[in-house]
Amino acid sequence: MMFRVVLVQVITSLVVAVAAGAIAGRHAALTSLLGGLACSLPNGMFALNLALLGQMRQPQGSGKGSSVAPANALPILIGELCKLVLTIGLLALIVWGYKDVIWLALIVAVGAVLLVQPLALAWRQD
Repeated sequence: MMFRVVLVQVITSLVVAVAAGAIAGRHAALTSLLGGLACSLPNGMFALNLALLGQMRQPQGSGKGSSVAPANALPILIGELCKLVLTIGLLALIVWGYKDVIWLALIVAVGAVLLVQPLALAWRQD
């Protein structure tokens, strides 16, 4: 499920980059692509972290009064913090390292990728 969300985010990044390129040129396309990937790649790493945590989870101790939930919450919170720091770091690296940043393209790409996440999570394939 989470990997499907990441795939939708990457596809959204590509679509927004193509649209930005058609409207404003290659610098806008590259800025848009980098901005979208700066948000979707950390989400992919977080999804991988969740998948690995799911494999390591043990079924024992799932009764009432168990400490399994708090023990599993800490790695998830740490993963979420790492995802946030990595996203901010990648966006800062784009702004610092790519001199021809088109701000509108960057903002639209980041917004589109972040807005598509709840839509992809809500979309269920039965």
